[in-house]
Parts: sequence; C-alpha cells; structure tokens
Amino acid sequence: MSIDWKSYDPGEFYDELISTPGYARAPARNLTAWLRSLSQEELQIRKDDAELAIIDKGVTFTVYSDGENIDRAWPFDIIPRVIPIREWRRIEEGLKQRLQALNLFINDLYHEKKIIRDRIVPKSLIEKSKGFRKECVDITPVHGVWAHICGSDLVRDSDGSVYVLEDNLRVPSGVSYMIENREVTKRVLPEMFENNNILPVDDYPDRLLEMLQSIAPGRRKKPEVVVLTPGIYNSAYFEHAFLARSMGAELVEGSDLVVEKDDCVYMRTIQGLARVDVIYRRIDDLYIDPEAFIPESTLGVPGLMRAWRKGNVALANAPGCGVADDKVVYSYVPDIIRYYLDEDPLLPNVPTYRCNNKKQREHVIANLETMVVKPANESGGYGMLVGPQSSAREREEFRRLISTNPRNYIGQPALSLSTAPTLCDHMLEPRHLDLRPFILQGRDTYVTAGGLTRVAMKKGSLVVNSSQGGGSKDTWVVDNESA
Repeated sequence: MSIDWKSYDPGEFYDELISTPGYARAPARNLTAWLRSLSQEELQIRKDDAELAIIDKGVTFTVYSDGENIDRAWPFDIIPRVIPIREWRRIEEGLKQRLQALNLFINDLYHEKKIIRDRIVPKSLIEKSKGFRKECVDITPVHGVWAHICGSDLVRDSDGSVYVLEDNLRVPSGVSYMIENREVTKRVLPEMFENNNILPVDDYPDRLLEMLQSIAPGRRKKPEVVVLTPGIYNSAYFEHAFLARSMGAELVEGSDLVVEKDDCVYMRTIQGLARVDVIYRRIDDLYIDPEAFIPESTLGVPGLMRAWRKGNVALANAPGCGVADDKVVYSYVPDIIRYYLDEDPLLPNVPTYRCNNKKQREHVIANLETMVVKPANESGGYGMLVGPQSSAREREEFRRLISTNPRNYIGQPALSLSTAPTLCDHMLEPRHLDLRPFILQGRDTYVTAGGLTRVAMKKGSLVVNSSQGGGSKDTWVVDNESA
C-alpha cells in the first residue's frame, strides 16, 4: 500500500509539506509525489537503513539521567522538511541583521554602555545577568565580534509566520547533526537529489574554519586553530570531535594547552610546544581559566584570559557573550536592532512577558495554562513549563518560582507550532518542529542553508529537544526556480 496524502491531516496546524489533505505545498510537490510512489514497506526499509547508517557512523548524543551518562543513537526521521529559497533568503537576511545587532550590543555593554545610558535596556537587567563578565570590560575582540557562532531557534505559527524563539550565543550545538542528517538522507533517498536543486550544507566546516582564521591575531599565513572540549563525557563531544576532524584542526582538552611567560597559548605536542592562534572553545565561561573564574576548574587553561586580553589568542565564542543569551535580554532584541542599526527587525520575536515587570508577571501567573514559562539562562528544554500540557501541581510550583525570583522568568503564549509528516510506527503522522540555523560572523557573515530541524517525536508534544525525547530531520532549502 502506498502513501495516501488525503488521509494525512495536520488539523489546525500549519504543515511544512501539506497545505490541505491531499495537496502538497509547491516546493514539496516533487518530494510528496515520489514518496507516494513508494509502498509503506519500502519506506520502512529506508527508515531502517537510515537507523543502521546512523549506528554505523557512530552518530550519538548523550542524555544525563539519574546521575548516569547514556549515549544514544541520534533519533532521525527520514521525511525531509522543505523550505523554498525565496522565503529562506528573507530569513537569512533577518538572521544576519540580528547577529550584527547583538554583537554591537555586547561590545557596547563592555565599553561605553550607551544603550543603558539611553534607557533602552535597564541597567538592573545587566547587573543581575548571569552571563555578564566583569573580567571582559574594555576588551575589544577582532572585528568587534563577540558571538562568532550563533544558533537562533525559529518557529512557525499556525498562520505560517516565522518567529525567533530564542538565540543561543554561548556554545550553540547541533550543527554536526545537521550535516550528518544530510549525509544519511543522501544515502537512503538518493533519487531525490537527482531531481531537486537542494542547497548544500556540507560546506559548513570550511566556512567555520575560514571564519576562525579571520579572527586570528598577528599575520601568520596559516593560523593554528584548535577545538577545546571538556572531554568525552560532555553531551556534545560527538560534535566537538566531528568539527575538529572536518576542519583539520586539533581537538584538545585544557591539559593539552599552556600559557607561557610571554602570555601566548601553546599546545603540547610530541615535537614540543606549538603556538595556538585561535581556540574554538566548547567550554562554559566559568570553567575556561581557573585564574580568572572558578579556581577548582580542571577543564580550562590557567592564564587563558590574560592571553586573550593581550590580543595573543582569539577565543570563539568570546567570554562574556552570554550576556545576550539571557531570555529576558531576548525580549529587548527588537529594540536593540532599532537602536544600533536604525532598522526594523526583519524577523519578529515571539510575544514575550517579563516577569520582573509587575503587570506582565501578573498576566503570566493568571494565564499559566496557555503560556510557556522559561528560566532566563537554562537550555536544552530544562526548567520550563509548557502550560497546555502541564498539571495543576506543576503550575502551582511555577507560581511559587516566578514570585520568588521574577527576574529569572519570562512567559510566552504557547504557539501552535508547525508540523511536518513524520514516520511513526509505519505511518506518516504530523509532528511539531522548530529550526535552528547557524550564523557565523567574523570578517564576513554566513548563514547555513536551512539548519537543524528538531522534531517532537511524541504525539502532540511541543518540546523538540533531544534531551527531552525529540528527534530531527534533514532540512531542504529548495531552489526549483532556477532549475
């Protein structure tokens, strides 16, 4: 039996492939027609092949559960998400605009603080920010860029509008899975890449290396770039190793690096010490240098901040950029864009209520059943309340949390996230999803063609994070206009 798109019904939600039962959206027509030519058994075989490929390639992620680290095969759905290139170009420009403004904002906070003096962003908000680092005051990174790699999460509401849900500026992860998703999809759906002009994503490691080399201090023809990892027990270790290997860079831990008396960073090698120019660090600020932050940290490099302050090494992302990763600061991004760029935002925020504002806090508490409440500095879907799927006990707990520490929470209306056909138990069913594109900013700015589509594999769930049971899909930006 082949797929019957007439029986596929996304209901009230905007579906990325199917507009109404039986009718595909224009960019997805080649894909849906080809899928219709397959029997359900053939489709399941390809799904099984994808799962075997993921195991064979060793694509894993780590879930922390009951004090244990559990490595699991990457959860993957073989039905791609499709985005037309004309729409993507508008999104791409919006993402570039956003990161440019955020970097101007971060640089301002560590220097003149004009945006605070002009009362666009409250002084108290920054003073209480967990991401603000006084150790970074008066430092100016190369090109004035603090957040070199950003992963902004996008969602689509029921009317098709695209919103920025949040920005990830500290150590955004997931790009390796975007690339692996494409490789696996090419293996199990090779026919589709012959008949569709799908923009590539496999150039990301080259673009990343190019960006990292562009921020290197000095004039060495070939700067030494390393990837600094906390080690094999980190949940994103697969990605650290993947990116280092793909760039031809060394994967190092803190003990592999040393800051010498000349305040330069060196890597220990069997030939002796080798100068390091750029560190792509995948370690949180507070652990990168025991001299500057947590003295007990064994993950970082003593003296690293000193070397960076003197301009002898570049750090990506720069310490202190997490001040703009705060979900309360996120609510000010439209104002930040207008302030620094004198432009209206090309991509809107999700409407956001700040719980440190009495009136807005009262609105959130009174409407917890329809709101999503998030802590300011958590990630991975932890510590949040999804009102429509919450219990009375959970809502009561969040009333207490918000009242106790209002600065730490924001509330957003629960959007009707878009869906896409997902293969579940041999059947195609709609599942909610989001999208994390990756933006690089150094000398130039680059945006991935699409990004990592994350899928809530549980029926009806709005939580897409892998740590919370989510999966992923390949994301196709399709240019059929020039085909």
